[in-house]
Amino acid sequence: MRFNLLLLSAVLPGAAAALVSGYWVLVDWRALAQAHDRLEQVALSSERTLEDIALAQAAENRHRLNCFAEGIGVLLGGIWMSIGIHGICTLPLRTQGRNP
Repeated sequence: MRFNLLLLSAVLPGAAAALVSGYWVLVDWRALAQAHDRLEQVALSSERTLEDIALAQAAENRHRLNCFAEGIGVLLGGIWMSIGIHGICTLPLRTQGRNP
């Protein structure tokens, strides 16, 4: 009973949170690379204005912040999962003829 409770309340949700956040960090990482390339293009352009550079830099910073936040989600999901695994590993073993 305790094994199932730990599995359903800590291990599986933690793994799901880490996987979902991991997916989104990869999506945002690609968008960050594109935003960085766009910022370089704008900065090297001869027709650039300060507003163009500021907008491109804001877009890059938005994706950078999203990558950071999703990376924290991966870490927290992993911690949640590891707490459940630790709880499962520390459950007392059943012995014959005795119900703990």
